[in-house]
Amino acid sequence: MKRLGIIVAATLVAGAARAEVADQGPAGFQIRHVVEIAAPPARVRAAALDIGKWWSSSHTYSGDAKNLSIDASGCFCETLPDGLVRHMSVVYSAPDALRMAGGLGPLATTGASGHLGLAFGKAADPDRTLLTLTYDVGGYARGGLAQTWAGPVDGVLGEQVARLKAHVETGKAP
Repeated sequence: MKRLGIIVAATLVAGAARAEVADQGPAGFQIRHVVEIAAPPARVRAAALDIGKWWSSSHTYSGDAKNLSIDASGCFCETLPDGLVRHMSVVYSAPDALRMAGGLGPLATTGASGHLGLAFGKAADPDRTLLTLTYDVGGYARGGLAQTWAGPVDGVLGEQVARLKAHVETGKAP
């Protein structure tokens, strides 16, 4: 029930954002979120890399988003009291895009692998950014990868996109 509440809350917070499970099948699924943010692309990209300021602490292993970091040259990691979690590896970093590979959250304990892309596009207004997040996930998960995980992953990523937008535009994440 808590998972459903998070999904509903993320949908409401995202407002005018376009979010969807864009595709799913026996081999996996694709999540896609598109939102316009009232800031230029360079500022949105910088904020995205400063993940500890906007990611939800409830979606971390340590319980504190301040332990998260993205090093644009290699690691989306989380520091733990007695170790480290590499959530994803950065495979491409440019001013207009960031791409990472790995299984987020509970997907890391399955046979699934994923590719997360963030595109920092220019909107009609040069002081605004069209942020597009895609997450392609394939592989094996007990109960079916898409059947079990597409909806919950869409909800969690929708929540994070809404939090990033709020952080950039207001200086605070909800």
